[in-house]
Amino acid sequence: MKNIAVIGAGTMGNGIAHTFAQSGFQVQLIDISQDSLDRGMATIAKNLDRMVAKEKISEDDKKTTLANITTYTDITAGVEYASLVVEAATENVNLKLKIFRQLDEATADDTILATNTSSISITQIAAVTSRPDKVIGMHFMNPVPIMKLVEIIRGYNTSDAVTETIMDLSKKLGKTPTEVNDYPGFVANRILMPMINEAVETLYNGVAGVKEIDTVMKLGMAHPMGPLQLADFIGLDVCLSILNVMHDGFKNPKYAPCPLLVNMVMAGKLGVKSGEGFYDYSESRKAENVAKMFA
Repeated sequence: MKNIAVIGAGTMGNGIAHTFAQSGFQVQLIDISQDSLDRGMATIAKNLDRMVAKEKISEDDKKTTLANITTYTDITAGVEYASLVVEAATENVNLKLKIFRQLDEATADDTILATNTSSISITQIAAVTSRPDKVIGMHFMNPVPIMKLVEIIRGYNTSDAVTETIMDLSKKLGKTPTEVNDYPGFVANRILMPMINEAVETLYNGVAGVKEIDTVMKLGMAHPMGPLQLADFIGLDVCLSILNVMHDGFKNPKYAPCPLLVNMVMAGKLGVKSGEGFYDYSESRKAENVAKMFA
């Protein structure tokens, strides 16, 4: 298994492509937008530069990693020789089902199809293919090149052989694969998202402010990042989508997203990627913070 196709050049997709390429795999990074591919490759190069600066890799390692990645805007051409395809598109069930129908037709019969979904049913995704035994979840954590965990999620029909192959492959990436069952949110987000949602509820009810809530969780619970700041980095739209999947899947009101989260997403306040969420990430604020450093 040397040729890996990655669908989607966004935050997760470029991180997955980076990780495979740095581990010596030939990677086909696929996105319908050339601009997205260019941004994805620029992000990979920037992250590799950081690793060179920290002396974690050499300049030659960086060049080899980048050379291992080829970009495509045509999904059929990009997956032609892939032994494994990892889909990392937006967390939208209809989009994922559409992509997996395409992949089922465009790839060889023995190609394994994996999804990086953080909450959507693997069994549901596998059902639109002719190979449900070869469909599996590979839920990487962000930032992918750094975080060690990969949730390996078996669908109802995922075979033992495919599961073992993906577990072994994850270890070759330097990751720690953990097998979980196919229920909404799996393990990571089933626990994380209610915590984030409760933090938003705490803010919504006026119990404390943004910084105060995050400070309590960082200093009191030894979390490296407060839940509201973490939500900004994940993307508030992604948090909302995962909560909706769990709420629909379990029919339990405890997973209902806080109205404040819903309103912020409708207003386009998505966190880091939009420049504003619970915190301000705009260029003007960055410039203001730099000015304070040198005042």
